Amino acid sequence: MNRVFGKKKKEAPAPSLGDASSGLGNRVDEMDKKIAGLENELRIFKDKIKKATSPAAKNTLQKRAMEVLKRKRMYENQRDVMASQQFNIDQASFGIESAKANVQTVAAMKAASKELKTVMKNELNIDEIDDLADDMAEMFDEFNEINESLGRNFATPEGLDEADLEAELDLLEDELEAEAGAEADSTPSYLLPSNPVNQLHTGPVDEFGLPTPALPS
Repeated sequence: MNRVFGKKKKEAPAPSLGDASSGLGNRVDEMDKKIAGLENELRIFKDKIKKATSPAAKNTLQKRAMEVLKRKRMYENQRDVMASQQFNIDQASFGIESAKANVQTVAAMKAASKELKTVMKNELNIDEIDDLADDMAEMFDEFNEINESLGRNFATPEGLDEADLEAELDLLEDELEAEAGAEADSTPSYLLPSNPVNQLHTGPVDEFGLPTPALPS
């Protein structure tokens, strides 16, 4: 059978996307070089057409320039097609890399979720956390009570009404004003600044600041 039909050739392994993209890129570069060479030829023909003196020579140059322009357009079309193919290959390569990255991300998230469940189950007991929170709240309440007890003013009696304190303060102010008025009334008249004797007397005074009677001459 092999002699009749021949052996089936093994298929060559498909090139990688990177190799395919690189090959297309090289071909695009070659096309760009050919296009650049044809553009130089067109510039030369354009200069010769301007300098042509006879209509026949000018017509011949225009025909040759037209052939060069056709070749240039053909290479430009081929270059555009290969550039589009290279872009599609690069997009496919990017999609594959993104898919691989997503697979790794999902695998990492699954492992993290599994580990988190294990930690939550074995190391974080919600009942113990609630009990701990209750104990902490109770301790802080006791701590606040201790601070209030230590900050209490022992000199002030308990059970005093603010209104009673204000009334007592007003009464004390009235008593002070009354005492001040009584002191003013008990001052001797000769010590007051309005006393004419104290104001006009310029003679000697005794040890208490009182005027002494004049001695008979």
